[in-house]
Amino acid sequence: MIAFDCDGTLLNDKKEMTEYTRKVLMQAIDQGIEVLAATGRPLTGLPKEVKELSGIRYAITSNGARIVNMEKEEVIYESSVSVKVARQILDIFSQYDTYKEVFLNGIGYGNASELEKIEEYVTIPSMATYLRESRIPETDIYKKLENDSLRVDKVQALFRKESEKEKAFHQIESISEITATGAMENNIEVNASGVNKGAGILKLGEILGIPREEIMAFGDGMNDLEMVREAGLGIAVENAVQPVKDVADYITVSNENDGVAKAIEKFALI
Repeated sequence: MIAFDCDGTLLNDKKEMTEYTRKVLMQAIDQGIEVLAATGRPLTGLPKEVKELSGIRYAITSNGARIVNMEKEEVIYESSVSVKVARQILDIFSQYDTYKEVFLNGIGYGNASELEKIEEYVTIPSMATYLRESRIPETDIYKKLENDSLRVDKVQALFRKESEKEKAFHQIESISEITATGAMENNIEVNASGVNKGAGILKLGEILGIPREEIMAFGDGMNDLEMVREAGLGIAVENAVQPVKDVADYITVSNENDGVAKAIEKFALI
């Protein structure tokens, strides 16, 4: 199995997958390797280039909270945040200048008034575009939590000020039943306790009968740390944060230089 983070890892800084990377992924798939995204994104936010790649059967989304068989459109594993705790998290985020969103049943819902000015919370144009195109705007995301049929995969906020993010993180750490991390310098992502990408790849490996030793994983951000550490071969791209590099077995070149593809060629292709 080969699992990769999307933003900052598989995709370049323009949120694109190069033709070279696409060809290498197809070669791996043709060899019988399970190739999949392990992302903090909701299912509906998976990059089109990944979803449309023939032979990709599974996806680990929302940092491992939801594992999906995409061929059968079937959820094969999920671990949700309780509605009570999700509201607690939103209450904390609401104390600060933030863009807030919730992932419910694989779909991302953003607070509409904040989504309209998303460029104030995201400085990278391609990321702002991704959020606008992949989130459903809600006038009141608290009300969305009143729907009993919806499971809370993740609660997230983007902060305008780094100092406020740090204060919020300390408040959130005191809450039981959750795991908090972040993929960017100014965000906090909250999942159910025990949920992370590392647990996600091991769970899918267990389901498919693939041992840890036969799992390769790529990442760059703090929400990739457990995945890179737990994989049989954990690989950090050159642009990864230092803690991820510290736990990696190998450091490949950056996401701007097809680091994922080059490492797959080095270690996995026959």
